Amino acid sequence: MKNRPVLIVLLLLNAVVLLGQLWPSGAPPFARYVNIAFLVSSLLYFVWALRYNCD
Repeated sequence: MKNRPVLIVLLLLNAVVLLGQLWPSGAPPFARYVNIAFLVSSLLYFVWALRYNCD
């Protein structure tokens, strides 16, 4: 599977975002940037997947 590294990165970013939502006082100072990076990278991945994997 070629997308495995991308999915692993998205899962890790998702875990950080989820931990920040569940435990806001323990969120690191860069949590906002991780949230934005996750949202943008997820959007790009889904657009790419829809564009190139739809038959």
